[in-house]
Amino acid sequence: MIKEVQYAAPSNIALVKYWGKYGQQMPCNPSISFTLDQCKTLMKCRLEEKKTNVPFSVSVTFEHKENELFATKIIKFFEKIATQYPILSQYHWAIESENTFPHSSGIASSASSMAALAMCIESLQYETVDIQRASNIARIGSGSASRSVIPQLAWWGKDASMPLSSNEYAIACHEAVDELFLSFQNTILIAHSGVKSVSSSQGHQLMNEHTYRETRYRQAFANAHELYGAMRQGDLEKFGDIVEEEALTLHALMMMSHPSFILMKPSSLAMIDAIRSYRSEKHIPMYFTLDAGPNIHLLYPKSIVDRVHPFIQEVLAPMCEDRRMIFDQVGHGPATLS
Repeated sequence: MIKEVQYAAPSNIALVKYWGKYGQQMPCNPSISFTLDQCKTLMKCRLEEKKTNVPFSVSVTFEHKENELFATKIIKFFEKIATQYPILSQYHWAIESENTFPHSSGIASSASSMAALAMCIESLQYETVDIQRASNIARIGSGSASRSVIPQLAWWGKDASMPLSSNEYAIACHEAVDELFLSFQNTILIAHSGVKSVSSSQGHQLMNEHTYRETRYRQAFANAHELYGAMRQGDLEKFGDIVEEEALTLHALMMMSHPSFILMKPSSLAMIDAIRSYRSEKHIPMYFTLDAGPNIHLLYPKSIVDRVHPFIQEVLAPMCEDRRMIFDQVGHGPATLS
């Protein structure tokens, strides 16, 4: 072994959704996301002597099993960033990776894994990590990974009204928002933990010819402005309205694609209905969102945990697959592991 680094990088949950891209993983609209805390990828990258003449030598184990598909994906990623990182072709890369949450089920596992890999590459090439540069290469591996290297709240996508914003990397935007959002809870209700029937990459491609493509992008730009404003003002009700609209719009776009597809499960809809009913009855500021999958992310302030958790355990848990849930919260981004 020549050198080794280990990183944990979190998943994230988009509040304003990224759905549709151009060029090399460039977003067609800005997105805003909470960085998570408990849902993360743990990755070890070990540099070894290279024993073949291939341009890139990579071996991968995912959750203690050899994974050639992931290795092939990483080699393609290395090809795209090789000019920036000479170290990629100089050594054999032995990569060990595992997730703390279900893989390929609509929790952004590609985001956390590519963010972890970007942090490892940065550290091995430069010893110190430049977050902007790490976000940029993470994006090339997985668009939403650009946001997973950012603490707490990330904005990704060029917008004239957002200083320093870019399509090439995400930026932190938590400093201007009301502090109540920075301790927000995110309980992930697992409706289905299996592999999705349609991948996010396929879904993005279907946006290229989508009937509502331009309408969606106008909506997303407007929602990004409105949501960020609501978060700065501490307006929980407006925050919730926009977040839920974004979630339902994402899944409506899937159902209106050609070919169409549905990722929500009957239990996803049952949980949404229960959340809305309980919120209306008890006047509790808790809101749902979904990523590109069937699982419900229940968002609520930390100050009302005692009011929300009994509802989760009594009403929502029986609707989950094997009563499976993940209690998460807004987190502080990637970290090195000893």
